[in-house]
Amino acid sequence: MHPHLHTEEVQKNCADVVAMLDECHARGFMHKVFGGCTDAKYKVNMCLRAQRLERTRQNREEAREKREHIKKVWAEIDANS
Repeated sequence: MHPHLHTEEVQKNCADVVAMLDECHARGFMHKVFGGCTDAKYKVNMCLRAQRLERTRQNREEAREKREHIKKVWAEIDANS
């Protein structure tokens, strides 16, 4: 299961592979059934995975900075108590 393909973030970073998948799907049901879109689907999955990994990395970094800030604030509170 993948996220929506027509969001702004996906369109900015993965528009070419999403368009390739849409074109492949437009060829018809039998083309999809016999694996004609497998390569396009794989490329979309890899692009979405790269986006997810980048989002995860950014979230982890922001959480680390927030924890450090909270530790600093608590250290100042303890020092002034």
